[in-house]
Amino acid sequence: MIDDRTINLTPNANTISRLCNRKMGIGADGLILLRNHTELDFEMIYYNADGSQSLCGNGSRCAVNFAKSLNIVTNKARFLTIDGIYTATIENEVVSLAMKPIKNVEEKGEIFFINNGSPHHIIFTNNNDSTNVYSEGKKIRESAVYHPDGTNVNFVELIGDNTIDVRTFERGVEDETLSCGTGVTASALAASYKGVKSPVKIKTKGGDLKVAFSKTNNGFKNIILSGPAVLVYQGKFSF
Repeated sequence: MIDDRTINLTPNANTISRLCNRKMGIGADGLILLRNHTELDFEMIYYNADGSQSLCGNGSRCAVNFAKSLNIVTNKARFLTIDGIYTATIENEVVSLAMKPIKNVEEKGEIFFINNGSPHHIIFTNNNDSTNVYSEGKKIRESAVYHPDGTNVNFVELIGDNTIDVRTFERGVEDETLSCGTGVTASALAASYKGVKSPVKIKTKGGDLKVAFSKTNNGFKNIILSGPAVLVYQGKFSF
C-alpha cells in the first residue's frame, strides 16, 4: 500500500508485477494506492499483481486501516473504489466493510456464481484440504464459460456451527491466495442456501473472518465483511 496523496503514481503492469514479485520485489497479491478525494475521505485504487483491476474486499479493509494510520479517518470511513462508494467502521484492529446488496445469485447444484464487485465461482467440497486449488481453480478460471475475462474460484467446505472453510484461486494473482474478501463474502452468501445462518464464521489460510447479512426474496442486503487488518511492516522502495 502506498500513500499516493502527493506522488500521483501511474504504475504500468510491469511496475506492479515487479513490486508484487515475492522474490525480487516486496511480495504481494496486489498494489493499493491511497489518494485524496474532494468529497470522500479518500480514494482507493487497487491493482492485482498482473496489473488488472477489480474490487478487493480485504484490500479495502486494509486501506481503511492504512487511512487511519495516516490520520485521514478515525473510526469511520467513506471512500471511492473501482466499484463505487463504500463505507467501513473500525474498532481496534477489526475493520468492517459494508458490501453492496446482491440481487443475482446463479445456482446449479453444488455450484454458485455471485458477482459482488468481483466475479466468483463457488464450489462446495467435502474436504478442502485435499482440493488442488491451483489446478482445479485455473481450469475453471480459464474455461470457455468465463472467457475472456475469467473468474475467481472459491472452494467451500461446511464445517458446522455456522462456519465454513474457504480456499480461493484468485484471478489476476493466478494462484491460490491466503484470503479473498469478496470471495469469502460470496461463499458465505452461497452457504446460506445450504442452511448456514448469519453471521457466518469463515476460516481461511490467512486468518478468520466474519460475514453478516440479511436474506431477501431475491438476494441479500446489509452485507458486512469483518476481520482484523494489521500493519506488518513499512519501508521504502526504489523504482
